[in-house]
Amino acid sequence: MKAITVTDPDAGTAGMTFGERPEPHASENDVVVRVRASGFTPGELTWPGTWTDRAGRDRTPSVPGHELAGVVESLGYGTTGLTVGQRVFGLADWTRDGTLAERVAVEARNLAPLPADVDFTTAASLPISGLTAWQGLFEHGRLQSGQSVLVHGAAGGVGSVVAQLAREKGAHVIGTGRAADRAAALDFGASEFLDLEADDLDAVGPVDLVFDVIGGDIGARSAALVRPGGALVTIAGPPEVRPADAHAVFFVVEADRSQLAELAARLRSGRLRTRIGAVHPLEEAVTAFNPTTRPTGKTIITIG
Repeated sequence: MKAITVTDPDAGTAGMTFGERPEPHASENDVVVRVRASGFTPGELTWPGTWTDRAGRDRTPSVPGHELAGVVESLGYGTTGLTVGQRVFGLADWTRDGTLAERVAVEARNLAPLPADVDFTTAASLPISGLTAWQGLFEHGRLQSGQSVLVHGAAGGVGSVVAQLAREKGAHVIGTGRAADRAAALDFGASEFLDLEADDLDAVGPVDLVFDVIGGDIGARSAALVRPGGALVTIAGPPEVRPADAHAVFFVVEADRSQLAELAARLRSGRLRTRIGAVHPLEEAVTAFNPTTRPTGKTIITIG
């Protein structure tokens, strides 16, 4: 089958190649999915699971990508809950070959049925950003209606979904980013916008929840903005500074079928949108992930 592979952890996206890979096979509780669209997060090229298996053994050449939408082609022994020919979307496993390929073997529990009126391209843009936003807001941040949320990177892939879900919950959303991101952040649900390059971050607050996707100095300064009993939730790494009288959580997103279904329902009803930038076929993926200008949305690869 055709796939994108990587072999050098130091090469980044420049080390991607397009070529042939062996067909995957469905192990116990797996399905093989014919991939129709795939998302990719460049940061995954720094994750250990991209280069080694669960036992820490080298597994290169590796197929990157974890977000997918497609059709189930075969079932492994003992697999239940999905059927051959069913449309699905979700997350591929972190330490196995991924979704920038014509086919991928995935644990069935990592996938959810994809409604017929949600297209593959849109569905493939949602799993990481959608699940990250859902888990950060509702599982780790315990967001309630009427609370206030500071969303860093509110125009980005994760931040834009955080802003929409928080606003739907009835929260007051303050988005941050660059000046050029203001219109998009407000469009995706922020009631206020803070330019991190020009405005005074320290003047914000107190807020009930900070959702941080940036880390570093921004994440450290954000700890002081959380009111007592609130939360600092981050995906940028363990927080260097923790808020006083509040809790701080660093987490890694996990696949969850029921949450994927909740997100799909919101796509169908128009309550949720993803920010898709360029869309390219698999044979153009290497060029697509090495752009000459800064992308303004998630790049999606279509296959077949």
